[in-house]
Amino acid sequence: MSYKVIFIGGGPGGYVGAIRAAQLGASVALVEKDEVGGTCLNRGCIPTKALAAGAEALHTVRRAGEFGISTGEISVDFGRLMERKQQVVSRLVQGVQFLLKKNKVELIQGAGRLTAPGHVRVTAADGAVSELEAENIVLATGTEPALISALGYDGEKVITSNEALNLTAVPRRLLIIGGGVIGCEFACIFNALGAQVTVVEMMPSILPMVDREAARQMQGLLKRQGITVKTKVKIEAVRKTEQEVTAVLEGGLEIAADLILISIGRVMNTAGLGLAVAGVAAGPRGEVPVDGRMQTNVPGIYAVGDITGRIQLAHVASAQALAAVDNIMGRPREMDYRVVPSCIFTHPEVASVGLSTQEAEAQGLAVKAGKFPLLASGKAQAMGETEGFVKVLADAGSDRVLGVHIIGAHATDLIAEAAVAIQLNATVEQLAQTIHAHPTLAEAVMEAAEAVHGMSIHM
Repeated sequence: MSYKVIFIGGGPGGYVGAIRAAQLGASVALVEKDEVGGTCLNRGCIPTKALAAGAEALHTVRRAGEFGISTGEISVDFGRLMERKQQVVSRLVQGVQFLLKKNKVELIQGAGRLTAPGHVRVTAADGAVSELEAENIVLATGTEPALISALGYDGEKVITSNEALNLTAVPRRLLIIGGGVIGCEFACIFNALGAQVTVVEMMPSILPMVDREAARQMQGLLKRQGITVKTKVKIEAVRKTEQEVTAVLEGGLEIAADLILISIGRVMNTAGLGLAVAGVAAGPRGEVPVDGRMQTNVPGIYAVGDITGRIQLAHVASAQALAAVDNIMGRPREMDYRVVPSCIFTHPEVASVGLSTQEAEAQGLAVKAGKFPLLASGKAQAMGETEGFVKVLADAGSDRVLGVHIIGAHATDLIAEAAVAIQLNATVEQLAQTIHAHPTLAEAVMEAAEAVHGMSIHM
């Protein structure tokens, strides 16, 4: 069987690229060994957000009295919560399958492996083997949580996010190793559900990739919610008994828990992909280096998503896939990483785009900053969601928006406006002079832009 393009991996890079290639008239095959949608849809973005939505609903109900609403006793049916999560995932998987069929993408179930440039061998679950040919191949096999045996990983008492999404009960005590995005999101979810949560992070702060002011406030908010946060500390050993699991920290402090969740990294799904056989270069972590057109060192073989070793986000994988397809289909362009929104679904949410304060400093840029607290927002007051702020960074000379950082309710939705502003090289003045509807949370973006020049009205 011969195709214009074969995609290996059906996540947000693979299936999005396959559909676009088909829309542009290519004959396309998509090889996937599990469910389409990849980690994002099946074991990442979507299931965690479904659980986060449940935790958010619980927060709202618990505060109902503030709005004059009586609810009576509140309880959590964890089984139903997990059932709903799976229903959401299943509906979306079916939706992707429908879109592939609608666009005449041939979905081939099995593990794909390069046997030579332009050649893919697919091994199905029953052992059946098929040989495929293509003018172009796009590798999109993603990553998996790092299974760190040194920390006692066993999939039962010491788990990763994969197992956390299939728990049958809320642990009474949960220790999370790693205060990055995944660790903080699970901390908020299980804290809301009633677990006693401790987060251990070896860096000086949680969310080290986030603008330091937002990370600092988020750390304080987690502590106020009852989550214990320990930074600048390493785990030296993990001990297990029938009843519990104990982490031994440097300095001798011990933390006992019912479960330990490891969230300190991911590994590339490139082993067994046949890279060497096809002559495709790989980096020291198993990543597949690509140029701006998403092409590997072998003509006709492209790579997108997490395995490229760039920004590990679903929307980046999709954007890379669209860029790769454009180049395959004779529409040359290069991938632009200048505007990549980052969203963290904690309580409250954190979102950013562009440069952080520390990144601007590292680049030696002269910047001006403006900040607007949600406490001063009429809509935030009406919603009872006044924690957080919007911070805008601008180039001191040109006034161009360089970065926007938001912590607060609906931050992950609000960040889209900032991404458009940076994409279009907008100035702070242009952002501030754009009329924003009242009363909305988006007004805080306008006010923060005004604050860059000391002209915020409501602060």
